[in-house]
Amino acid sequence: MKLLFSPFSPYVRKVRMAVIMKGLSDRIETVAVDTNPLDNPELSSANPLSKIPALVIDGSTAIFDSNVICEYLDSLAPQPALFPASGVERIRTLTLGSLADGILDAALLLVYEKRYRPEEKWHAPWMARQQGKIDRALDYLEKTPPAWRGTPDYGHLTLACALGYLDLRLGSAWRSSRPKLVAWLDEFAAAVPAFEATRPPPQ
Repeated sequence: MKLLFSPFSPYVRKVRMAVIMKGLSDRIETVAVDTNPLDNPELSSANPLSKIPALVIDGSTAIFDSNVICEYLDSLAPQPALFPASGVERIRTLTLGSLADGILDAALLLVYEKRYRPEEKWHAPWMARQQGKIDRALDYLEKTPPAWRGTPDYGHLTLACALGYLDLRLGSAWRSSRPKLVAWLDEFAAAVPAFEATRPPPQ
């Protein structure tokens, strides 16, 4: 199998963490791809949306995006289970994953606004809208950080990637008023060495 990736993508980081947690590193080749061109044939042939990550599983079949790849990886090895099989626990995991992905989506839009538009064209109300999504989600999670039994699951690793991305791209301001989430992330990092192993390199 071949994983098309960038080391700076938080969505890729989710997948790379899942690969390590599931003990699949020796079965998957990682291939860095440039997402800046309007059309990178290597990427668009695997994913017509030209988005990473994409996992090519047999030379002609690719799966995307990160949540689908993680669920596929979960099916390849029994432990640790990243997705509960059914019931309330599965819904809870998927919901947490969706919330964390929402944080990531809003943060990425803020990053792109400043990266691809000149400052005089930054739209402050729109940026405030994205920041508001992030702040509300973090405040919600601060009330009761999501605990795990046994090992963290997909929802937890997605949240860890979201918090790591905030640190990487938007600074550490989120930490100042959310001590429970800060402690939660420290606990996650101690429980999941893959979090540190997939930390983006310095730019």
